[in-house]
Amino acid sequence: MREFSEGNCDAVVIGAGHAGCEAALALARTGLFTVLLTLNADSIGFMPCNPSVGGTAKGHLVREIDALGGEMGLNTDRCALQYRTLNEGKGAAVQSLRAQTDKNAYHREMKRVLEHTDRLRIVQGEAAEILTENGKVTGVKTAYGGVFSCRAAIVATGVYLNSRTITGETVQDSGPNGFANATFLTENLVKLGYTVRRFKTGTPARLDGRTVDVSRLPEQPGEEVFPFSFLNDGVPAVQTPCYLTYTNAKTHQLILENLDRAPLYNGQISSTGPRYCPSIETKVVRFRDKERHQLFLEPEGTDTTEMYVQGLSTSLPHDLQKAMYRTVEGLEACEIVRYAYAIEYDCVDTLDVLPTLEFKKVEGLYTAGQINGTSGYEEAAAQGLIAGLNASLKLRGLPPLILRRDQAYIGVLIDDLVTKGTDEPYRMMTSRAEFRLSLRQDNADLRLTQIGYDCGLVTEERYRKYLDRKRMREETNAFLNTRADQSKACALVQMHDGATLNAGVTYADLIRRGIPLREIAQTFGVLGNVPRDVLLCCETDLRYEGYLKRGEAQIERAKKTENQPLPPDLDYAKIEGLRLEAREKLARVRPLNLGQAERISGVNPADIAVLTVYLSLLRKKQ
Repeated sequence: MREFSEGNCDAVVIGAGHAGCEAALALARTGLFTVLLTLNADSIGFMPCNPSVGGTAKGHLVREIDALGGEMGLNTDRCALQYRTLNEGKGAAVQSLRAQTDKNAYHREMKRVLEHTDRLRIVQGEAAEILTENGKVTGVKTAYGGVFSCRAAIVATGVYLNSRTITGETVQDSGPNGFANATFLTENLVKLGYTVRRFKTGTPARLDGRTVDVSRLPEQPGEEVFPFSFLNDGVPAVQTPCYLTYTNAKTHQLILENLDRAPLYNGQISSTGPRYCPSIETKVVRFRDKERHQLFLEPEGTDTTEMYVQGLSTSLPHDLQKAMYRTVEGLEACEIVRYAYAIEYDCVDTLDVLPTLEFKKVEGLYTAGQINGTSGYEEAAAQGLIAGLNASLKLRGLPPLILRRDQAYIGVLIDDLVTKGTDEPYRMMTSRAEFRLSLRQDNADLRLTQIGYDCGLVTEERYRKYLDRKRMREETNAFLNTRADQSKACALVQMHDGATLNAGVTYADLIRRGIPLREIAQTFGVLGNVPRDVLLCCETDLRYEGYLKRGEAQIERAKKTENQPLPPDLDYAKIEGLRLEAREKLARVRPLNLGQAERISGVNPADIAVLTVYLSLLRKKQ
């Protein structure tokens, strides 16, 4: 095929899913001319699975993306149908915001934002080759012969690389939702040195909402919560309800009697699927003693009658799907608009990737999103933002952005990927973050907005709002440490726990005794002009003050090893005392510092002690 020039740019982003959109915006908004190359312009920001954003730990990621200057939180708030707070009955560290979104509106709004971003060009086409010279990116070639000359490329191809969809006995070479797949790039990535493997995910059927009887089902209403973006002040007063239902013995019997036709159990699917989002076949087989599994019926948008059945993902044949769905209460007469399917795709081993998400073997080449073995829109968007920012920083001659585990869930996500790797689709969870009490949703801007501003991504408007919120928080904390009216304080404490105050107390003392700050404010007639989200942040810090101080001490200890760099060309095979497994793992990952080395699977404390001594001797020699 004859080559032709598509022009020069600073960077090319391959793929316009959630990772690609954030990457392209981060590059363009920081002044770099960027091309966003997508298989189909109608799939920009598309939600092939659940039309929702956020959830346990994922809500933290969205708030962090927003705090750094990303778009996902803003776009979700523009298109949200319903908000809920998950884990509300648990501690503040694990409470997560989730929004049901309008699927088509999300795509349209994200496409509109991209189209109106300066220095960003959208091109429909398939990437066939990353061009390199002397170990550096020089361009991207399309399947049609067009060559974009560039200095950086971000591969954010999602689940499209050599993807195939599987429904019962039917296997099709296809991307999600019937979109075309990408067939050229995998071979090129292997030639460049990536280790490629095969993962799987899936999605439930979409039902015609007119044929679903929700009158007998428990309603899941929306809640009055704080929105995802720190630039927004509230959520819609009227929200769209979702509904709750369950599988039953008939559902389970039908599945168990037809496992010979289930691709997951008859050998048609051999790739690795997500542990934390299994198909209904897997749930029924794995938990045979469980009488029912919870399902949520969720609207896909205001311009469609389609409903998403969360919890009923499957790859059974169409005839079995129809029979299975109709065993569920409320779905007895349902009609399926889009049948469920499983999808297999190529992805890379992230042990080949640096913490900046740059490929170790090719300078200027980055990967982000599901190609890195993750699952979920939020994980993808977070990686896209970091990959785009790091490509931008590199091209502008600035230091890279590597968020630590104590700074952000994004830091935990990327560190897990590049240090431990993943043998299954990776999902962010609060349990993965050891400093989660410090990494709450309510303080994401206080942790990250200054960093985003220093990188050139955070706008002046957002930065001013951040400074105002920071100032209000400091002023509120100072006020809370002043003395409260003794008589009112005595009455309030007596009412709450029956205790008698023998000395004066501060407002902060009352919070430490478990009295809600909102009640304190009403009783004393104070803090009426302070926004509710600022009050919540201050209250949480005081309530968990002891635990936070203990966490700060752990963070300081961790920083000591993070601040001990390891030479990039260190020959681990020659270090006496290191076990064979440790040598192999260290050589494979090539950690940047001693802290990262500690977290590598297969490297134990004795190996770290040997490395510490070796580094000490090395420094003395130098």
